[in-house]
Amino acid sequence: MSPEYAMHGHFSVKSDVFSFGVIVLEIVSGQRNSSFYRQDDNGDLLLFAWKRWTGGRALELLDPSLGESSYLEYDVVRSINIGLLCVQEDAAARPSMASVLNMLNNNSMTTKSRF
Repeated sequence: MSPEYAMHGHFSVKSDVFSFGVIVLEIVSGQRNSSFYRQDDNGDLLLFAWKRWTGGRALELLDPSLGESSYLEYDVVRSINIGLLCVQEDAAARPSMASVLNMLNNNSMTTKSRF
């Protein structure tokens, strides 16, 4: 649930963008945000992903069951970046779905995440 909906009951297309970002991060990590738990880290999946991203350890988010040879590192990092752009707290800072689609289709990324 997007922060603006949870706090103020406001729903918009940017709420859908937030939900899309959560789904992307759930797919990459193999874990659900609603039941995320790490013994060494208290917080939800989004906070865990953000900490790994800012610490330069984004690949620690990756589902370990994927193994090392079943993915391209660039694609995983790009997916995490897009997911984090979509789950920014400030709805105005989130990209539109058209921008997300463009990033996915053109292998382009924007790193202006303000989580």
